[in-house]
Amino acid sequence: MMKVAVIGCTHAGTFATKQILAENPDAEVTVYEKNDVISFLSCGIALYLGGQVKDPQGLFYSSPDELSKLGATVLMKHNVKSIDNKAHTITVEDLETHETTTSSYDKLVMTSGSWPVIPPIPGIDSDKVLLCKNWAHAQELFHRAGDAKRIAVIGAGYIGAELAEAYSLKGHDVTLVDAQDRVMPKYFDRAFTDKIEDAYRDHGVKLALGQKVAGFKTTADAVTITTDKEAITVDLAVLCIGFKPNTGLLAGKVDMAKNGAILTNDYMQTSDPDIFAAGDSAAVHYNPTGKNAYIPLATNAVRQGILVGKNLVKPTVKYMGTQSSSGLALYGISLCSTGLTAEAAKEQGIQAEQVIITDNYRPEFMPTTLPVTMSLVFNPETREILGGALMSKYDISQSANLLSVCIQNHNTIDDLAMVDMLFQPNFDRPFNYLNILGQAAQEKLASAKA
Repeated sequence: MMKVAVIGCTHAGTFATKQILAENPDAEVTVYEKNDVISFLSCGIALYLGGQVKDPQGLFYSSPDELSKLGATVLMKHNVKSIDNKAHTITVEDLETHETTTSSYDKLVMTSGSWPVIPPIPGIDSDKVLLCKNWAHAQELFHRAGDAKRIAVIGAGYIGAELAEAYSLKGHDVTLVDAQDRVMPKYFDRAFTDKIEDAYRDHGVKLALGQKVAGFKTTADAVTITTDKEAITVDLAVLCIGFKPNTGLLAGKVDMAKNGAILTNDYMQTSDPDIFAAGDSAAVHYNPTGKNAYIPLATNAVRQGILVGKNLVKPTVKYMGTQSSSGLALYGISLCSTGLTAEAAKEQGIQAEQVIITDNYRPEFMPTTLPVTMSLVFNPETREILGGALMSKYDISQSANLLSVCIQNHNTIDDLAMVDMLFQPNFDRPFNYLNILGQAAQEKLASAKA
């Protein structure tokens, strides 16, 4: 009987465990989870804090009982202390009894996730500086906010952007701090972020951008954040500046990227053939560049977890890679992106052009319509699509997914310009707005040659 050890059980671990047992019902699968919950959707924390999600239990999509019924042995509050990959053993501590045991494995699945980046800034260990990652953090953020009029959110990526919105809508005085000069620069170009920053200001959020945090000073009643430009005094601060993989257990034992993300082959197998990795502990294959990257997203984690289950015994299903498709909604505005921004392409040394246009999603003769701002990044030589983004009060999320498919399949701007899409005035124009985006890219290249 094959013995499988699964270390960590959030998204990748949950899906890996289910798929392993589906493919290998006789396998002896043991899940080791140091927390007291599994499968928590951390992307829902802001929705919970903002009141859109009334019952936070809905943010859990599995449970130890469900995995146990499928045949797994689920050991909660058990922390793996070390891995001996040559002897195929792990040492585990029961966090309640503090008893330490050693167990053997045939296959090991590293789905240990990630942890917030906590830089060595003086005073950052303050009890008024909170993190935003797991269920315990969500509960503390919810309860502590009740007594906090002034809240600073440090980091204007997706998580920080959503938290700032949630707290502002609940009546808090919010300051959004980031070392970059605009919000969400990894995902959107300035034409998009300028409008979102206006929305923040309209809702009373103070933007402290282009400011690097230098220290925290805590008193009984407040915490003062010192940046290289000013001092910001608040009742509570939330740190959201990124994540790093939890992979110390395998340091020096399998190949890793510089940041510690585990490198895998197309079948989620590490350089040790009996160890697999998925989710936030692993690197992804980023299709727009053709290189490995660290992109901790739930969408990547669940797909990689399934692939572990399908490939654990023998290579069966290849990993398709990712476009890093993502989205959020802020103040009634939907924003979605996939692939490279123009700035990211330039930083990577990739030849790229860009068009940004705004058009209504359906004809003006309809009772209502809404403008959609769109970006398309493409290679001017091959005409392949490299990235795209959309912003509107209209739901444009599935259009971002279509652009993701285009990148995955190496489609060109010419494909996008003329691909068959339905026309009906309730939904769009004779040419869908994505068709129009592709045509704008064609026109840009044609005018450049003229």
